[in-house]
Amino acid sequence: MTNGTDFPLAQPTIAPLPDGRLRVRQPDGSEHEAVLAVRAFPLSAPDEGVSLVDAAGHEVLWIDRLADLAQAPREAVLAALADREFMPRISRLIRVSTYATPSTWTVATDRGQTDLVLAAEEDIRRLGDGAAVVTDRHGVNYLIEDIPGLDAASRRMLDRFL
Repeated sequence: MTNGTDFPLAQPTIAPLPDGRLRVRQPDGSEHEAVLAVRAFPLSAPDEGVSLVDAAGHEVLWIDRLADLAQAPREAVLAALADREFMPRISRLIRVSTYATPSTWTVATDRGQTDLVLAAEEDIRRLGDGAAVVTDRHGVNYLIEDIPGLDAASRRMLDRFL
């Protein structure tokens, strides 16, 4: 963890606030209210590179790895991230309306079954490790963590768009 310099810090005090933001107290005694947690690499390295920023967008604390935090601050940061981030994970494609875009997809996610509209084929981005992100017409991102691990019917439907 650093505070904008390259000097390591002692453990800060990080506590949740009722609105989902955080209160950060630095070892030097400075305190910051209404702090947001932001992942630098939410898909490729979700447990590395977390910035805690104040209401003006200034970084008050950089966390190299969440595992570096003690349990209570780590849980507070993870809860703040969960409140802020929304990325359902697609586990199965049930059906697609057409193989041309725009196309309505019915998918099973970790948050239940839903319909999403794929506006253009560019709205599917491959990631490393056999993953992909699908962005619907409302800007909601859906993660497919393991394309090869999908059932055969889901892979066939997805392959038509990739």
